[in-house]
Amino acid sequence: MANIISGSCCCGDVEFTLEDNFSNFFFCHCEQCRKLTGSAHASNLFTSPDNINWVKGVEKIKRYDHPKRSFSKAFCENCASGLPFISQSGKSLIVPAGSLNEEPSIKLDAQIFSSEQTEWHKEGLLVAKVSGFPK
Repeated sequence: MANIISGSCCCGDVEFTLEDNFSNFFFCHCEQCRKLTGSAHASNLFTSPDNINWVKGVEKIKRYDHPKRSFSKAFCENCASGLPFISQSGKSLIVPAGSLNEEPSIKLDAQIFSSEQTEWHKEGLLVAKVSGFPK
């Protein structure tokens, strides 16, 4: 049996648990994922659709489904943090890695849509690393 890991939104209104049993872990650099996350890439884990237990706040989850493309996003109505959601095909539960409270055991499988990776992200990986906010 896999370990149970927990997750939540930033404000804590939504909490969930799931088994640490993921089939894939991808960084997605496509334009849609950049827009949905407001970041350089999405960091998504994939598992079976029934691998989730909503502990609290399921009524506070909102969902956006793109009308012409097959991608979605679920988020807390209060803090807008990304949350797990069932893919439009119904075949996968997609879990934003940043929503987890613990590290999953799976390692990154691939960076997908790498041809759409931004130059500012590539350059940003090479700059100095600072442990906190710079003074």
